[in-house]
Amino acid sequence: MASLHPVNINKPIEKIHPDNLPDATHDDLANGLTNIVIQSSEDPDVSTHIHAHMHFLSKVPGIHALVPGIEKLAAEYHVGNFVIVRGSEEPFFESMPLYARIGMHLLFYGREQVKILGTKRIEELLKEQSIKQGQIYDSPQSVQSIPSFVETYSIQTDELLEPDISKYKSFNDFFTRKLKPGARPVEKEDDYLNICSAADCRLTVYPTVDLAKQFWVKGRHFDIPNLLNLSPSSPQAQTYKDASLAIFRLAPADYHRFHSPIDGVIGETETIPGQCYTVNPQAVNEPGFDVFTANGRSILYLKHAPTGLPVAFVAIGALLVGSVIWTGGQKKGESIKRGEELGYFAYGGSTVVVVFPKGVIEFDSDLWTHSQKPIETLVKVGYSIGKTPSA
Repeated sequence: MASLHPVNINKPIEKIHPDNLPDATHDDLANGLTNIVIQSSEDPDVSTHIHAHMHFLSKVPGIHALVPGIEKLAAEYHVGNFVIVRGSEEPFFESMPLYARIGMHLLFYGREQVKILGTKRIEELLKEQSIKQGQIYDSPQSVQSIPSFVETYSIQTDELLEPDISKYKSFNDFFTRKLKPGARPVEKEDDYLNICSAADCRLTVYPTVDLAKQFWVKGRHFDIPNLLNLSPSSPQAQTYKDASLAIFRLAPADYHRFHSPIDGVIGETETIPGQCYTVNPQAVNEPGFDVFTANGRSILYLKHAPTGLPVAFVAIGALLVGSVIWTGGQKKGESIKRGEELGYFAYGGSTVVVVFPKGVIEFDSDLWTHSQKPIETLVKVGYSIGKTPSA
């Protein structure tokens, strides 16, 4: 998990709005994102550019010149998100990395389709920089950034299948690292009705889509047919009427392989091209931002063994994410068990949304309580998130 930082909870959570950075133009923001991506190829210390924590921004050289006003914003406001470690009722604060902050301001301006850097639109810039970042972190030279990344996020290397960070061939090779066998045991493994976390993540859960929209997802076009690229009148869309949602947000520091939350059978996959918006909660929570249904995503359908119903596993790309890779050894029609690997995200913070048809899951009460506040809960692969009430 990423390092957590207690802060003064009386300070306001900063909201996304151009007025937060009155001295920064569209071009300043665009150049800022472009420059930190370039710096990631030149300076191995990620804490001084792309992964600079916003609450430590005063330590970043030349930051004011990069994006005017951003250092003052970071000093005066919370620029990040509160989360709860499962088993605790005490919220902690996770500072937002610099690239996510810039990406959100660009996303806001992008709502008006403002042109920047002459002819490029916001969406084009975000895609371009996401591709470029993936190429940088696929290069052999990028291994130089691994030590500072480990230090910046306090990553536990002792649980890795290869704990020696000098053995990785690129930054992305480390970013998609595997864990030792048994590092993520499945809770209640003998109870085939139990359902587990698909990722090391910050989790919110909602028994219905309407509740998800009430508390968390504010995109005006968010619904299950749009998320799954289905016609609203199709029989498949009707299968997900009154469906429940689990939203697994992976931060950059997290173990980025995702796993099956259910016992089931592998079904069809579908890839949907789209944008590269940040999936940070402050963007997802902002009215009018269509993040989940606008971003590129890949869907795997899993037939839930106890009920026979199709569970939709939606892996959603994000700002600076290279790609979604399905790695599970199982083929269509083959069985999969809870906790078995399905795939991974290349570089960047990302999100998995799992859509459970009505009757498949009753969420654990603590997760539902936190989600109504609303606040995310830190969980790991294999943690229980709920149970099928009957089968």
